[in-house]
Amino acid sequence: MKYFNMFLLLTACTIFVYLYFVNNKNKPLRYLPIYGEKVYEAKEKGSDTTYHKIGNFSFTNQDGKTITEKDYNGSVYVADFFFTTCHTICPIMSNQMERVYEKFKGNTKVKFLSHTVDPEIDTVAQLKLYAIKHNADACQWNFVTGSKKELYAITRTGYLLTAEQGDGGPDDFIHTQNFALIDMDKRIRGFYDGTDSRDMNQLMKDIDLLLMEYEYKSKK
Repeated sequence: MKYFNMFLLLTACTIFVYLYFVNNKNKPLRYLPIYGEKVYEAKEKGSDTTYHKIGNFSFTNQDGKTITEKDYNGSVYVADFFFTTCHTICPIMSNQMERVYEKFKGNTKVKFLSHTVDPEIDTVAQLKLYAIKHNADACQWNFVTGSKKELYAITRTGYLLTAEQGDGGPDDFIHTQNFALIDMDKRIRGFYDGTDSRDMNQLMKDIDLLLMEYEYKSKK
């Protein structure tokens, strides 16, 4: 009886370890934080947390096509803000973004969205030339223009990429090197310095983690 009980215990432990391994082999090593203001709502079965999300938007890309938040459904994406005539940080940022883009090129679950902060100069034709320069396929990497007020509003209140106040008027100007990583639920999961290659290396690792997170959740 003693040996039989030991056999049962060993069998149970083996099954437990096997099931734990099967259920957790694809689990991310860590979960990325969720940024932005949180709202806590009381529910019948407890509290529910609503996280800051990127709102609806509508811009025009380098091919003259209207791009909305729906074009990014089912994908994680990286957002940044630049202007084509910039000769300081923007060329570095765009080169770093291209490096990240090349790593995930062809992966439909990873996309990129670069917004101009100088829509008067950055016409569709200008953005097209810039996109060609960086080997960008519009199916995965969009360079967009639109209303200055809308572009500046989403920078500040959507992606939270600058704390500087402004109204998107003629004298308002945004110049930020920060990138934002957005998940499939339109939540901000990371901020990165687009001029720092080490930050870009971390961004690529975090994109992989985010993909693993959604893959793991889909199998639970």
